[in-house]
Amino acid sequence: MEELSNAQERIQYIVVKFGDEQYGIDIKYIDNIVRMQRITRVPKVQSYIKGVINLRGEVIPVVSIRLKMGLVEDTITKKTRIIIIRLDNGEIIGMLVDEVKEVVTLETSQIEKVAYDSGEEKANYLSGVGKDKGELISLLDMNLVFAEKERQINKPE
Repeated sequence: MEELSNAQERIQYIVVKFGDEQYGIDIKYIDNIVRMQRITRVPKVQSYIKGVINLRGEVIPVVSIRLKMGLVEDTITKKTRIIIIRLDNGEIIGMLVDEVKEVVTLETSQIEKVAYDSGEEKANYLSGVGKDKGELISLLDMNLVFAEKERQINKPE
């Protein structure tokens, strides 16, 4: 069967918003989505780390992806959520999002790779751009988003 060798991989993404921009997070990284709650500040950490929350007895750091990508400060509204991410290395991190929109299923044919512009910080965190219902969704690579500056240290010359 020719169909099987050409079968498209289908990946589900949760679509979230930061301002007017849509981003997709591979559903395999989503551990939980919780309503905004009190975040306890932690002194002497990077500015994009908002603090920690206690979720069912587990202390989880909460990160502002907006600040990490060089966007404007988060505005907390009724739609603001904390998405609990479980990375490939087992680390658990909360990330603030303005809104959780929907779950979409994209085939690999609907995803285009991103050409990197080293001057554009947020482009370094994308695995690609997906197309769904005529809209573009920037697909976040969660391991790159949370991988600190190791990329720059280990980057081949």
